[in-house]
Amino acid sequence: MNSFGRIFRVTIFGESHGEGVGMVVDGCPAGLSLVAEDFLLDLERRKGGTQKGTTPRQEDDFPIFKSGIFNDKTTGAPITILFENKNTRSGDYQKQRSVPRPGHADFVAHEKFGGFEDYRGGGHFSGRLTVALVAAGVIAKKILLNATKESEKISVQASILEIGGETDLEKGLQKAIDAKDSIGGIVECRASHLPIGLGEPFFDSIESVLSHIVFAIPAVRGIEFGTGFASAKMFGVQHNDAIENINGKTSTNHAGGAVGGISNGNELVFRIAIKPTSSTPKEQQTLNWETKEIEAFSVKGRHDLCIALRVPVILEAVTAIVLADFMMLEQKIHRVL
Repeated sequence: MNSFGRIFRVTIFGESHGEGVGMVVDGCPAGLSLVAEDFLLDLERRKGGTQKGTTPRQEDDFPIFKSGIFNDKTTGAPITILFENKNTRSGDYQKQRSVPRPGHADFVAHEKFGGFEDYRGGGHFSGRLTVALVAAGVIAKKILLNATKESEKISVQASILEIGGETDLEKGLQKAIDAKDSIGGIVECRASHLPIGLGEPFFDSIESVLSHIVFAIPAVRGIEFGTGFASAKMFGVQHNDAIENINGKTSTNHAGGAVGGISNGNELVFRIAIKPTSSTPKEQQTLNWETKEIEAFSVKGRHDLCIALRVPVILEAVTAIVLADFMMLEQKIHRVL
C-alpha cells in the first residue's frame, strides 16, 4: 500500500495540502552519518519554481528529523523525516470539486474512498509526496556509497533525453509554451558498478522490482531496459551481448545490465516515459458530478508545464532504494564502513 522494500523498507505519508508529508525508513544500518545538509542538493533538484517549465509553488522542503538519528548518526531504529507544507492555495481546488479533472485521480479516488479523500492538490495522489521518495533515496545513496569500497562505489544518475520528442530540450519546452499546453518527456537512468547477482528469477527480477517502484512516480507511462522496444526489430545474434571476460563484461549492453532478472555486472540502463502534466490550462470537456452533464472545463492553480523536468532526481532515488534493498538481501551490506 504505502510501503515498499523488504529489508530497506520505505513508507510514505501525507497529502499535498495537509500539514506536511514525510517518510519512514526502516532497516537502515546504525552508524551512518546523516545530517540535514546531506539532503539539500537532491531536494533542491526536485523543487518546483527553480527552473523554466515547473510549477511556481515553492516549499522550503527542509528535512525535520523525528526519529532514528542521534548525534548526527543513524541509530538502527526507524528514521522518520517530515516536510512541512506552507505554500498551499487550497481554494483553487474547492471551486472545481464538482468536476473531476481529466487525467487525474479525482474520479477514481472519489469512487474508491466514498468522497472522504483529501482532494486538495490531489491529496495523497499528488506528486508532492515524491519529496519523501527523494529523501529516502538520499539515505539509500549514502548507504551504497558508504558500504562499498572506493573502486566499487555504486553510482546512480538520471537525465532527460527528450521533451516532446525533441532531444533539444529547450526546443521541446518551447513547443509546449507556444501551444499553451503541457508536454511529456523521456528520462534515462544509469547505475554503474553493480555487483553480479542482484535480483531473483521471475517475480523479483531486478527489472520487475524497479518497474514496481518506478510506477509509483506520478506521470510514468512506460519503462524499457537496454534496447527495450527496439529489440523487437532485432535478430537474436544482434541482441545477444557477447561475454568478454571472467568478470562478465559484455561487448554490447542490449540487455541493459540484467539477464534472467539478475544484474550481470554491466551498467544498468533503463528509460521511462513521462506523460504530459494532466493539469493543462487548455479547455477540456469533463463530467460535472452535480449536474450529471458534460461541460467545458479548464484547470486552475499552479502546475508544471513539463513534469519530466523534475523526474531525474526522483528516478535516481527510487533506483537507489531498490539497489540498497537488493544489496542487503544479498548480504552485501552488513553495516556501513
